[in-house]
Amino acid sequence: MVALVRGAILVFMAILSVQFGGAFTATLIPRVGALGTVALRMSLAALVLAPIVRPHVRGHTRADWRKVLALTIALAGMNTVFYFSLERLPLGVAVTVEFLGPLGMAALGSRSLRDWLAILLALCGVVGVSGALSADWVHLDLLGLILALVAGIFWALYAKSAQLVGMNWSKLEGLWWAILLSSVVLAPAGFITAGIRLAEPYHLLTGAVVAVMSSALPYSLEMYALRHIDTTVYGILTGVEPAVAAAAGFLILGQNLTGPQLLGMAFVVTAAWLVMARGRQRE
Repeated sequence: MVALVRGAILVFMAILSVQFGGAFTATLIPRVGALGTVALRMSLAALVLAPIVRPHVRGHTRADWRKVLALTIALAGMNTVFYFSLERLPLGVAVTVEFLGPLGMAALGSRSLRDWLAILLALCGVVGVSGALSADWVHLDLLGLILALVAGIFWALYAKSAQLVGMNWSKLEGLWWAILLSSVVLAPAGFITAGIRLAEPYHLLTGAVVAVMSSALPYSLEMYALRHIDTTVYGILTGVEPAVAAAAGFLILGQNLTGPQLLGMAFVVTAAWLVMARGRQRE
């Protein structure tokens, strides 16, 4: 139970960090574009983590590097495809479809009725909180839906590969290599779309904040979390993220919460409680 609680706390801390970083991301995307933002945040995240991790090339097997490669692909895909889906879909719809990835992963790993109930509650909670119920699903862009679903698959791949990397690499070394390699892939695309604007002081400063709050810190926290919890628990707990965003909007920005959003938040909290109760029951 202690390990489960520790892992859940780390996931919640990562979610809070991402929400804080999202406020800065929203100001950066209109200036340098989605690809420029992702390239800047991943490149600077690698720079920030380098003196902390102090990575080494030697001492790792081919199997270890294959796991890092899988995490690299997941990070690069997860951080780009979702932004492309937002160009074609309302935010609530994109969020809901993307969450099918981690929740589907949780469903594949579930072994009990309690797990399935938690997954169903988390899905209903995400739908309610994200505002997807008010969307006109019949006339939605098909390519946008596919992109959001692919982003969800990358998210599930990220969770599984991060867990494997965490089991086979010490501390955050494997994560750092994955972030570095993904930045090598994304940086050229970012410079093609944004050009020299990426090097402007304001963009570098904002990008550094985004790199820490949306990449370096949450990925590190989740890496440690996945050493304590399985991907089923992680997939369900991620449903808390849109609820945290809605709560932050209410508390900080004074945004109103609708009935479906409040009900969705209750569903997500119940799902998280069921997951925690499962860990207590196993003791």
